[in-house]
Order: sequence, then C-alpha cells, then structure tokens
Amino acid sequence: METLERIQQNRQVMTFILIVFLSQAHPAPIRYSVLEETESVSFIAHLTKDLGLGIGELAARSAQVVCDDDKQRLLLDRQTGDLLLREKLDREDICGPVEPCVLHFQVFLETPVQFFEGELLIQDINDHSPVFPNREMLLKIPENSQPGTVFPLKLAQDLDVGSNGLQKYTISPNSHFHVVTRNHSEGNKYPDLVQDKALDREEQPEFSLTLMALDGGSPPRSGTSMLRILIMDVNDNAPEFVHTPYEVQVLENIPLDSPILTVLARDVDAGNFGTVSYGLFQASEEIKQTFSINEVTGEIRLTKKLDFEQIKSYHVEIEATDGGGLSGKGTVAIEVADVNDNAPEITIPSLTCSIPENAPETVVSIFRIRDRDSGDNGRMVCSIPGNLPFILKPTLKNFYTLVTESPLDRESRAEYNITITVTDMGTPRLKTQHNITVLVSDVNDNAPAFTQTSYTPGSEAVRYSMPEETESGSFVATLAKDLGLRVGELATRGARIHYKGNKQLLQLDVTTGNLLLYEKLDREVLCGATDPCILHFQLLLENPVQFFQADLQLTDINDHSPEFLEREMLLKIPENVQTGTVFPLKIAQDFDIGSNTIQNYTISPNSHFHVVTHNRGDGRKYPELVLDKPLDREEGPELSLTLTALDSGAPPRSGTTAVRIEVVDINDNAPEFLQSVYEVQIPENSPLNSLVVAVSARDLDAGTNGNVAYALFQGDEATQPFVIDEITGEIRLKRALDFEATRYYNVEIAATDGGGLSGKCTVVIKVVDVNDNVPELTMSTLTSSTPENSPETVVAVFSVSDPDSGDNGRMVCSIQNDLPFLLKPTFKNFYTLVTERPLDRESRAEYNVTITVTDMGTPRLKTQHNITASVGRCSVPEGPFPDHLLDVSGTGTLSQSYQYEVCLTGGSGTREFKCLKPLVPNIMGEGVGTDTEENSNFRNHLGFS
Repeated sequence: METLERIQQNRQVMTFILIVFLSQAHPAPIRYSVLEETESVSFIAHLTKDLGLGIGELAARSAQVVCDDDKQRLLLDRQTGDLLLREKLDREDICGPVEPCVLHFQVFLETPVQFFEGELLIQDINDHSPVFPNREMLLKIPENSQPGTVFPLKLAQDLDVGSNGLQKYTISPNSHFHVVTRNHSEGNKYPDLVQDKALDREEQPEFSLTLMALDGGSPPRSGTSMLRILIMDVNDNAPEFVHTPYEVQVLENIPLDSPILTVLARDVDAGNFGTVSYGLFQASEEIKQTFSINEVTGEIRLTKKLDFEQIKSYHVEIEATDGGGLSGKGTVAIEVADVNDNAPEITIPSLTCSIPENAPETVVSIFRIRDRDSGDNGRMVCSIPGNLPFILKPTLKNFYTLVTESPLDRESRAEYNITITVTDMGTPRLKTQHNITVLVSDVNDNAPAFTQTSYTPGSEAVRYSMPEETESGSFVATLAKDLGLRVGELATRGARIHYKGNKQLLQLDVTTGNLLLYEKLDREVLCGATDPCILHFQLLLENPVQFFQADLQLTDINDHSPEFLEREMLLKIPENVQTGTVFPLKIAQDFDIGSNTIQNYTISPNSHFHVVTHNRGDGRKYPELVLDKPLDREEGPELSLTLTALDSGAPPRSGTTAVRIEVVDINDNAPEFLQSVYEVQIPENSPLNSLVVAVSARDLDAGTNGNVAYALFQGDEATQPFVIDEITGEIRLKRALDFEATRYYNVEIAATDGGGLSGKCTVVIKVVDVNDNVPELTMSTLTSSTPENSPETVVAVFSVSDPDSGDNGRMVCSIQNDLPFLLKPTFKNFYTLVTERPLDRESRAEYNVTITVTDMGTPRLKTQHNITASVGRCSVPEGPFPDHLLDVSGTGTLSQSYQYEVCLTGGSGTREFKCLKPLVPNIMGEGVGTDTEENSNFRNHLGFS
C-alpha cells in the first residue's frame, strides 16, 4: 500500500514536471523587424528586458543566439543584453519570393537550460529592378489578326516583394497595340499585348516597341525589353499586271520561238503568297498552238507560224496566279504586221483559144487577180506586152477581160503568145505571170460584145438565204428569173457560177434556171464565228460577156452544244476571302451564233457560291463565280460543283464541266493543347535525359500553318532543369533535381505554328523526395566537465535536422543504453544530454557518448557524433541544503514553474527520480509511467520529426 502511494505521488510529480516542461518548450515567440541590407552590428532589440531577465543574467547563464538555418546571422552582446546584426541581411537571398520573410532564432541559456523562440521579420527594400529574361522578344502576328486579339508576353522578374515588386507593364506609344497587366495564379503579374487596329503587312511589315516593367517602390525602378513584332503575311493581295492591256505588233514572218513580249504582274504579299506564276487564260486552241508563256518569267513566245492573211490579230488573255490561289487577269493585243510574202494570183475562169481575125473588141479571156497581202503589199498592177494588138479592161471587183484592140490579120500572124503580168506594190515587189496562146481564125460575123462599156464593183447583187446543213441538190432560187434572163440563153451563153477559191458550193441548172446546192453547207466551217455568214458568188455569161453579183446568207441552226475546253476546272480560294469576291471562270465554246449560242451559265446548288453571266466585248458570254458565304477550310476543305453552259436553241443544248474548289488554308487557328494543365511527378534522383512528360497540341490549319513547334515560354531556359523537344513535345530532364531546393516547378509551354500563332499550357512538375540526405547534428553547447554528484546535469545541447520530407525526414535520436545519460527534447528539434544519476569519478572518470541520429527513410541514413564527458568533483559543499532547494522526498507540491537543482549525498538513493525517464517520448509511443522491464530498453532513444 505504501509502495502504491509512493508510485502515485511520483506520477503526480512527473505529470506536473511534464506540464511545466511543455509550457516552457512552446512560449510565445518574441518578434522583431529590421530592413534588409541594414549595416552589420546594427541594434535590433534589448533582449534582457524583452525576455524578463535580470541584469547580467545573459552573461551568467552563457546565453547564445542560434538561427534555424545554423548560420550566425545575429550577435548577442551578453553584457548589454543587445541583439545585434552580425552581417547585412539580404531578404532575397534568405527567403527568395516568400513573403513575409521571417528569420527564426532561439535564445539558449544554461544553468538552468532555457530556450526562448524569436522571429526576425526582414522587411523588403526596393533594391532590385524588374528584369526581363530576354533583351528582345520576337512576336509573329498574322496580318489578318482581328482587333481585340490578345498575345501573351513573357513576364519580367523582380526579386523584391509587395509594393516594391513588379506592379505593371507599359509599352511605347503606337497606334496598333496596348498592354494589359494581369495577375497570375501564383501572384506574379504578366503582360498581355492587345491588338487595337487592323494590321497590314504591306503597309508596315514590322513593329519595334519597348515593353517596360515598373515596380511600386519609391522611387520606382523599371526594366525594359525590346518587342519586335513581325507581321506575318496572309494572301490578301491578288497579283496585278503592271500594264493591261499590253499591245504589241509583230511581223508575220518572225521565226518560231521568237519572243513576243514579257508581261509582268506584281503581288505585294510575301513568300509563297507573293510568288507569281503566269499562264494563258480562256485560250482557244488556235491561241494555245500559236503562243506559249513562261510561267516564271511571263515571257510570251511564238510556237506556230503567223499568217497575216489568215489571222490579222490575236486577243490573248493571260493570268497571273500567286502561291495562295489568288489571280489577276491581263490582256495582250497582238497585231500581226503584214509582210509581202504572197505573190499575186491569177484565176482564169474563161479562155477563148481561137478568135476571128476581123473582130475587134473580141473577148479573149476573162480572169481574176488577187493578192492576199494588205496595203501596198496587196495593191496590184496588171499588164501585158505593149507590142500586141490586145488590151486589158477592168470589169468587176478585180476581174479583167483580155480583148482584141483592133482587127487581126491571120495571114500576117496566125498565133499570139500573150504574157499577163501581175505585180504588187510591196517591198520587195512580187509578180506572177500567166501565158495565153491565142489562135486567129477566119472571119466571124457575130462578134461578142459587152452589154456595158465598163463594169464596176457597185453593181447591185441579188441576195438569198437558207439554213445551213440543207441537203445537197436542194433548191435555192430561180436565178435566171431573178436576173431577168431567159432560160434558153443560159446554155447558149455558157452561163456558170463562180465562187472564190474555185470551190463548187452551188450549181446552176441551165435547163430550168434554178440555183441548187451542190453539197451540204456548214455555216461554222465556212464562216466560223462571223455573223452574218454570206457566200459571195458570181454568175458569168459569155457572148456577150456579162457578170451578175449574188449573195447567199447561211442562217444558223442549233447543231452544236456548248462545250468546255476542260473537263474540270481547279480553283484555289483562300479561306479568308471576303463574301462578294468574284472569281472569273473559263468560258465554254459554242460554234453556233445568235440565240443558238451560249446565253447563260448556272452552277449546281450550294450554300457558298452563285454564278453571274457577263457579256464580253467580243460578244461572247463568260461566267463569274461569286462568293456568298465565308469559307472555312477546317469545316470544308474542298467543294465539287458543276458549271453548266446553256444556249437558247429549240430545243436548248447545254454543256457541263466540273468545278473543283480547293479552300486554301490561312493561319486562322492557333495551336491548342490537349490539356491546359499537365500534372506529373518525378523522383529527384531521376537520371539526366529522363522523360518527364510529353505534351501535345493540335492545329487545325494545314501545311506550315498547322506545323507546331514547342518551346518553354516563361523564364530563362538556362536556369530551367528541363528541356523540351520542339517537334515531339517531350520534356526531359537536363539537370539534376533537388527536392530540398525546389519541390515543384510550374513550367509554361508555348506551341507555335508556322504562321506565328501560339497556344499555352502549364506543366506542374512535382519533385518526389528520395532519402538522399543524412540527418545533421549541430552542437550548440558542450560541457567540458560534469560534476560526479549532479544528476540531471546538462552535458550538451544540440539540434538535429534532416532536409528530406515525410518518413525520409523523420528521425530517431539515441545514445548507448549502458551509459548513465539521458536525451531530453527541449525545443524545436533541440535536445539536451543530461546525466541520469550521480556519477562516481573514482569508478569512471570519463565517458565516450555516441549520439546517433537515424532517419526513417528507405534506405535508413544515420549520423553519429561522439562526445567525451569528463567526470569532475561535486561542487556543492557538505552541510545542510540551502533554503532555495526543494526537498522532493515529501508529498508537497512544486511551487515554481522552473527547474530545480538537487544535490544529493553519496549515500542517497536514486529511486525517487525514475519518474523522469518516461517523460521522454519516442517513436514507439511509450506512455507515462515508471520504468519497467518492458520499456527500459528505450530509455535512451528519442524519436521525433
């Protein structure tokens, strides 16, 4: 029963001591503040007064100041009690961006051991200017970017905090941009460039601006960076020809491959959008065969011989197309200049081989002359030798008659060889000669005679009309009746139809006087596009000679359908083209004329385009495609339509071609990351070049506009422990990580396409701690000699730390079990090594104590520190105890909340103090109580974190 009461009393004492101990371990800290960069040895506070200590107590109790980071930043004058700065304090070096910046320190006193916690607030001063990571930023902005578009810029860094830190951004005055300052989720301020006005690369291809970051200090500090903005070209300009129309004159006899002229179109866009290629537009087969154009230089060359007599001029349409599909049109008017390359021609439809000798004015021959050249080259002189009894008489439209000038004498000359010479007036002069042999016969009383003394081209002609493709042999007209001739004289006078070129298109029935078709007549073959199509022919009679002019007009029938030269047209249209934009299309051909030819164009139903039909200057109709609705390549990259050309015949005919429209991409989509925030963990001991994460961004644009390049966006890449592959987006480790230095990284990634647009994402990289730091032990106080009769005497005061986290940073502190010493936690990882019981110097004068600190990580790391404790003689004199010492053998209560010293005689027992041992907590969680066999093994082990 007595034993139980004693145990209960001991527990009460132990519990009270624990309460006293804990209350002393966690007093309210004393707090001071000082401006950073204050000079060393500057006064901070008077500790003696603030701690409630007596004068001289700091010196008497060997007071010292210890900082948490184990660096001696503070100085304690024990004599005056003043707390001083040992050195200048740099807030940015001590705390970095952490605010507030608090330096934790402890004031340690001995005899008895006592700790006071202190905090020194280091106040920021404006000693740093904002600094941009790069002296120059390059920003690429497409010129079609709309006002209001926001472009993130790289932020500046200011090591100061609060109002001394970065507060806002400004940009040099300009008419196109302003800057907005925004708050980052991490508290940083970053700039956004906002577009105010539409851009035009052709007007201003580049901007050089100054971005300024300002803090809020007094006076304020600032930092600048040059912002160079490149305006990226979009295809907003079509090529334009320098001249249109081009006019050139070429000789018809120039050799093949001769250059005709070089056209030039300019496109003020850049790069591929400003590269122009040339081609023929809406060219007929004749033009395609005759001319070629170099698609790069624009030089037009001759590929087929010219013939002025066939085609006197060419109207060539040319097209200049840029790399983005926009095109411009031009016209080249090529006039073929005649050269005298055609000799005159003689056609003799009538020749009398024998004439009577006594018949003057007798018609020997009727012939026609022509020269297909023009001007002087086509003007002709017709002659015969002057020593012959014949003369030439002009009759009708280059028709001549060769007649006898006077009676002939057969007996004198029975035969004449007459040379008809036709000479043109060109240079050089060309001539043609034709020989006629005339025999003189006996007298003939009925000589031929002209019914007119002269014939002129102005004689009125009879006119007929009939549809083309009428069957051969069909009736045209009663020609004899219409000309006032008797049917019977047609045969006697040798009536016949003459048509230029000696083609037999018509025939005369001399028995009826009817004009008939000799063959089917194709209006398109005979006249082409000429309207009206008129065949000029002559009725020739002899005895006497008579000419009648007649015309046959062939009327068109709808026997041809419209036909496109190409089965498919390809049109490249940029997706940013404005509604209402017109795109010329290639025309169809219809050999018919009038209402039977093309009258209208239509396009298959669609929501983006309609077709308008226009009249060309030459009478042909051509189609234009008009954009009704904006295009979006990402929504529909291609349209397939059908263009139809219709005539107005009865029934109408039509022709079609496919129109394939490729929507050309412009850079109207910025890259987008699949995730706006990537979160990833990586062990701090990962080897270099380890893959951290692969980010991915998509861009709906095509080609270079859709090619994405990755880069670290904010911060200086030289300070980053990561590198990103600009093609794959893989982020890899380029420098060793240290969890204790930096526990996580917020890495901003930019994905930029080939057109300058970019998207952003954030990668949060959490560094996972590994047990790579051994515990550290710092000895604050070490007593050189311990009196032999003084239990609970402080031998050493030390602190332990482990920068690892979690179990890696939790520690167990222990000493050998067979030593008369205890470890006691005091304050915030500070511990005291005390004697457990009185020592006996005569038994053992020296102890080697090994303090072992082991962490709980995997693998477990430990640190050991050896202390040599010498045992000295008792310093307390023999005799009665002083009044201030407390007798703990009774049942009274403790009256003071501080530690008492008890000095016992050599014969005193130690059982009374066993209650102190369970006060020390350990990682096994022992409870409070007396020492037993079960827990006695842990009496010198302390666990803490």
